[in-house]
Amino acid sequence: MNVIMVIFDSLREDCINYLGNPPWGKVKTPNLDRFAKESIVLRKCYPETLPTLPARRVIYTGKRIYPFREGPIREKGDLAAALGWKSISEDNKTISEILQENGYTTALISDIQHMFKPSKNFHRGFDEWIWVRGYEVDNYRSGPSISKEKIDYWLPKELQNDRYIRFLNQCLMNMEGKEKEEDYYVANVMREAVRWLEQNRDKDKKFLLVESWSPHEPWFVPEHYREMYIDGNYPQQVLSLYRDISDVDERIIKSTQANYSGLVTMADHWFGYLYDAISNMGMLDDTLIIVTTDHGHSIGDNNYLGKRGYPSSPEVFDIPIIIRHPDKKYQSGKIYNMLVQHTDIPATILDILNIEPLEGDYYRWDAWSNISEYTKKDISRKKLIMDGKSFFNALVKDKDEFRDHVTVAWNAAVTVITKKWWLNTKVNGKGVFL
Repeated sequence: MNVIMVIFDSLREDCINYLGNPPWGKVKTPNLDRFAKESIVLRKCYPETLPTLPARRVIYTGKRIYPFREGPIREKGDLAAALGWKSISEDNKTISEILQENGYTTALISDIQHMFKPSKNFHRGFDEWIWVRGYEVDNYRSGPSISKEKIDYWLPKELQNDRYIRFLNQCLMNMEGKEKEEDYYVANVMREAVRWLEQNRDKDKKFLLVESWSPHEPWFVPEHYREMYIDGNYPQQVLSLYRDISDVDERIIKSTQANYSGLVTMADHWFGYLYDAISNMGMLDDTLIIVTTDHGHSIGDNNYLGKRGYPSSPEVFDIPIIIRHPDKKYQSGKIYNMLVQHTDIPATILDILNIEPLEGDYYRWDAWSNISEYTKKDISRKKLIMDGKSFFNALVKDKDEFRDHVTVAWNAAVTVITKKWWLNTKVNGKGVFL
């Protein structure tokens, strides 16, 4: 069985139309809706830690990284953005390494610059990896600097400060020359993913991990996507301000929401391109496809623009996990509300593939026939290398219960969630509320 996993960044659960609508109105996602109707859908799933890199450390390894054992780390060539923001530990096995050792040909296609900073190793365990350059403040170009007129066009003057202008200047330098939709990042990521599938059709077992930073900010989007949600008379605004926006003009907020919605719809369109290609290559009958996201984003919710760990809120913490199993009996489109975390994704993949994620030298499933009964017993006593657990058996039994709570951490804030309660607190015990 092949495995394809697609991870979108900052995709709100309620912006997949099959699962709901955000407060500002319906977002068009026909391809994700079509995919969900042919899948099993888990909503109210949660990260174990946030934001971008901590979440991916967990998804790639199935290991918890909270409680944090160390303070902020500034690895060479990167920023100390959050607790847990670092490379994957050499002591951890990644899902790609385990599958590679079990005979899978593996590939990573990503436009997430942080994964490829000089000290990072998120491409470990992949036979081929591609970094689609230029998103956000990737040091893709150093010039020419952007004119003041162009800065004023993309960022209203009342929002401008030195930090936002520096950020936007790099983003716009990287966007120079992107005049048609096919030039945008999500389009290039999905096109590279299809190219890899076409070039590796002869491989019996394939694992493809597709990382799309869209719909992460800055929310540049072709005008026809923006016009689906707003007319052209509103000012442009493409940055996430990461602050209270009670003082921001409502027209600017509506413009921001329209750009985000447009980028979600464009990401959906190019996911459809990938999904159709998988179908056209005849792979749907032997491929497990998983779609998820690292977290969402507040875009005017509670007068905030950005994402934060305290106070935490559903538009940032609620994530979907959508799984299309090649067996038609698991293609009902049924929605489950069981409590699941990122840690559980790799464990579930290995469970479906009948691969035991144990420590030791014997990862290859075909190696079991070459070792003694004593060694088999010895391996069975070894510690599981993942903290996550498979939720597939619960789905098979059509149960909606899995965990009784989840714990989500971001820097010095922690959230504990059950089906009834949502607890916000800081690790110093202050600011506790339900």
